[in-house]
Amino acid sequence: QVDRYLYHMRLSDDILLDVMARFQAEMVKGLGRDTNPTATVKMLPSFVRSLPDGTEKGDFLAVDLGGSQFRAHWVKVFDDGKQSSQLESKFYPTPKEVIQGNGAELFDYVADCLLDFMETKNLKHKKLPLGFTFSFPCKQTKLEEGVLLAGTKHFKVRGVQDTDVVSSLRKALQKHKANVDVLALVNDTVGTMMTCGYDDQRCEVGLIIGTGTNACYMEEMRHIDLVEGDEGRMCINTEWGAFGDDGALDDLRTEFDRELDLGSLNPGKQLFEKMISSLYLGELVRLILLKMTKEGLLFNGKVSTALLTKGKIEMKHVSAMEKYKEGLSNTKEILTELNLFPSEEDCIAVQHVCTIVSFRSANLCAAALAAILTRLRENKKLLRMRTTVGIDGGLYKTHPQYAKRLHKVVRRLVPNCDVRFLLSVSGSGKGAAMVTAVAHRLAAQRKQIDAALAPFLLSLETLREVKNKMRTELEYGLKRETQASATVKMLPTYVCGTPDGTEKGKFLALDLGGTNFRVLLVKIRSGRRRSVQMYNKIFAIPLEIMQGTGEELFDHIVQCIADFLEYMGIKGARLPLGFTFSFPCRQASIDKGTLVGWTKGFKATDCEGEDVVDMLREAIRRRNEFDLDIVAVVNDTVGTMMTCGYEDPNCEIGLIAGTGSNVCYMEDMKNIEIVEGNEGKMCINTEWGGFGDNGCIDNIRTKYDKEVDEGSLNPGKQRYEKMTSGMYLGEIVRQILIDLTKQGLLFRGQISESLRKRGIFETKFLSQIESDRLALLQVRRILQQLGLDSTCEDSIIVKEVCGAVSKRAAQLCGAGLAAIAEKKRENRGVERLQITVGVDGTLYKLHPHFSRVLRETVKELAPQCDVTFMLSEDGSGKGAALITAVAKRLHNVGQK
Repeated sequence: QVDRYLYHMRLSDDILLDVMARFQAEMVKGLGRDTNPTATVKMLPSFVRSLPDGTEKGDFLAVDLGGSQFRAHWVKVFDDGKQSSQLESKFYPTPKEVIQGNGAELFDYVADCLLDFMETKNLKHKKLPLGFTFSFPCKQTKLEEGVLLAGTKHFKVRGVQDTDVVSSLRKALQKHKANVDVLALVNDTVGTMMTCGYDDQRCEVGLIIGTGTNACYMEEMRHIDLVEGDEGRMCINTEWGAFGDDGALDDLRTEFDRELDLGSLNPGKQLFEKMISSLYLGELVRLILLKMTKEGLLFNGKVSTALLTKGKIEMKHVSAMEKYKEGLSNTKEILTELNLFPSEEDCIAVQHVCTIVSFRSANLCAAALAAILTRLRENKKLLRMRTTVGIDGGLYKTHPQYAKRLHKVVRRLVPNCDVRFLLSVSGSGKGAAMVTAVAHRLAAQRKQIDAALAPFLLSLETLREVKNKMRTELEYGLKRETQASATVKMLPTYVCGTPDGTEKGKFLALDLGGTNFRVLLVKIRSGRRRSVQMYNKIFAIPLEIMQGTGEELFDHIVQCIADFLEYMGIKGARLPLGFTFSFPCRQASIDKGTLVGWTKGFKATDCEGEDVVDMLREAIRRRNEFDLDIVAVVNDTVGTMMTCGYEDPNCEIGLIAGTGSNVCYMEDMKNIEIVEGNEGKMCINTEWGGFGDNGCIDNIRTKYDKEVDEGSLNPGKQRYEKMTSGMYLGEIVRQILIDLTKQGLLFRGQISESLRKRGIFETKFLSQIESDRLALLQVRRILQQLGLDSTCEDSIIVKEVCGAVSKRAAQLCGAGLAAIAEKKRENRGVERLQITVGVDGTLYKLHPHFSRVLRETVKELAPQCDVTFMLSEDGSGKGAALITAVAKRLHNVGQK
């Protein structure tokens, strides 16, 4: 009979899956800026961004205001490696006149109780951080601020709604001269999650099922439209009690639910809570029993006064009646006390009503919780997820079968989530202290991180200083008497012209600049259908050859040329050849280049001080298979400028921002004292990577730069390059990460074996990590590849470190470029300069922000120069062929 009568309260799994889908849709609505105003599930940001990580320590106070009782807590958190804490609490009954009075009286009472508590614990002399648990829906704009949206659970204090409860508490504490710093406002649900999170770091959901019901969970910031920023996670207080207030659950609400709602203090509101929480379940049972009695189904149709009295059946009665063994005798006792004189059948029927009502509550709760767990799993892009739900509340704790039912249904609804339910022993009070402890830890960490990264933040003044110093060093390199000691070598390239469009023919080009070596065949057509066609092959240069003898290196290069000529079927042709050699060379003519010193990891012996063109000719002779006409030896920077110059005659600067860093530009011959002649222009390869080797930029070098320099193949050399180029940025990041880990700010203070390896943190990881499209989850994956088990917070810090290092690199590069642009403007004697910079290099091409920061810096530091940046497509190889073609053209003109 009861089953038939309460048929609508029995919910099948299909119905529960449907409720789950409805709740998921409501969550999405609550998270959207445009849809939030009409969402019933408000999804309030809590500004709690981090779970406890076990390194919290210190003394914290907490006050907990949530119902008829007020509690004060003192929590001691020990940093003893065992994650232990100690809690001392005191209850203060809240008089009715305070709960139903005005806000000022309420907060005065709270301040009074707190002072009393501090006195009894002898804490008045200490200034302690305090967390405030306030278990009512508040709109927060920061962790220590919250405006009360509405009272629930019979909370009817006047003048508190729409005010910031933290400032009200602060005013009351100041009035009482309490030495307390309110750091955090916390909902009891969030407090529960944080308490359990201290004991189990997988805990990322908090659930309350008691007088009220609510859930919170850690949501990805990128999904929270209501809060600025998309880095990391934030705890969202769902305020799920209002689910269904828009009619979304009307098909599941029974006549008893409607009657109960009409008789409540807030009709039409908190409808989900009224179907679930212990505040209402006893009343629901009473309404059902009353109707069944009136219809003659119970107690011989005799309606007692108790059944007519609202609130007469409470949750404690329902729990007692549902106990396994003594349930029936309890039922008889309770019903007799209510003057109902039940028969055996009545007792069984009433017990059954209680079971159906509480089972429906557990079912609905499980469906909404399953929706949250599914969202968490999908956010993490996991097929299967392990997680923990921190849980508190009288209904969950005291009802004999509620917990078991809830667990069972949740596991059935989300079979791909392995859920652990962790009971919060000391609940929301300790949780508020934990939130405060985490906020305290994060504030201290923020200070330390800011201090570590502060030297990377360069002011405009500092950048101007760098620009001016670069300008001075450029001048030193051009002057005969200072050139020998200059750090910026300003090497003449003997490239005296840029392409004019009449170049034509077949050319070979070699490109040696890193671990890969390219051989190219370039066909240049002139006239109306002018074009450049290229065929190339890439060959690897093994480390043992990079660091072996010069003879081995050049023999390897010639072997690669032979392979290519054979591959192209042109072994017999004597073609003009341009050799892109991306290392500092001192040139005496366009086809003579003496290696000044290796960079970028090359160490081949017997090369420095030698003419690389001669070494190449010797190797070709040794092989004795083919002959080539070596016309030009070219730096990759010059090649880049020439490639872009072919497209844009305004291009007179070449920039490489990749593994290495360098610039060349067309300088007036009259300014180049180390070369004869004053007519026309010549391209100068600045070799600016050595800028600062004389100590002139030591004021901006950090301890990390010094560590990277000392561990490099050429300590004390190429200091500017080591702050700006791809070869070193990852290593700078690695040094910072090690330092922050040693300070306990990252990876729980554990330095992994891989992090100890020099060179493990490649610059490509910087580009990937800083990508705006990359969610933190993917950042964590990159770090996992490096053997770094990172939390979400770690990922944010790593991203920040990468950002600081790469931004400084782009700014320094921009300062150097601004010096050259200004010099070009003065050379031309114009008020405003229009110029194009040809650029190549992986850092410029692949890093998500480098090119933008570089451009902005040049604009800021050289405001009278309109600089266009042109990406060099296939720069240095094509450039070498073009230089060879230009050299041939100029040579022919000279002969004529």
